Amino acid sequence: MSLKPPNIALALSDGPRALADAAVLNLAAPLLRKLPKTRRRHSVMVIPGFLGDDRGNGPLIRFLRHQGYTASGWGQGRNLGPESFTEDSLRGALEPLLEAGDGMVTLIGHSLGGIYAREIARMQPDIIHQVITLGSPFGRGHQDASHASRLYQRLNPNPDNRDDDDRLNTPPPVPTTAIFTKADGVVNWKTSLQWGDDHDVHNIQVPGSHIGLNVNAAVWFWVAKKLAEVDSRLA
Repeated sequence: MSLKPPNIALALSDGPRALADAAVLNLAAPLLRKLPKTRRRHSVMVIPGFLGDDRGNGPLIRFLRHQGYTASGWGQGRNLGPESFTEDSLRGALEPLLEAGDGMVTLIGHSLGGIYAREIARMQPDIIHQVITLGSPFGRGHQDASHASRLYQRLNPNPDNRDDDDRLNTPPPVPTTAIFTKADGVVNWKTSLQWGDDHDVHNIQVPGSHIGLNVNAAVWFWVAKKLAEVDSRLA
């Protein structure tokens, strides 16, 4: 599948539109905080996108904590790609969440962080409740369909870190939700969808930018809804 990056208008406007997303969220946040809170010991890890860090996901993490979840970032600093952390260090960051919760955790990943979340769930499905990705380019053809590809490859030149299309496009063996926006200015939105008819996979479209998906009111609503679905399933 040959896909191109988003057009230049979407690319140049993605940052300013992210500021607009954050402004809308400020207005919607009081209503979102009135959504039902969890009564279970449910842990959540939020993994940042390429060049992002836990501070950028701070508003989402604080919202999840307000809703009663044991939520944290990934604790690995800035996400510069797979050469910026080790599997052992990431596994170590999961341990406190597993102990604080019910022995399992929900993973939420923004962009590249969602790819990591899917891979963790693929390797250790027994400890993952579900995966929620936000504009994550795991679909076939993603290497040529992102404006961030060149910088990513420059920071991660090791051939072993190059993505395997078939593996990444295969959903992990846990419930998976792919949230995407057709106005994505960084990656081609078609690479952020899970194609196929797997009953445990859901694609959800929201309005907004790529950069601002973690501060998007519609995303927060759907994240809260998907977390609540796990709680009701386990009740």
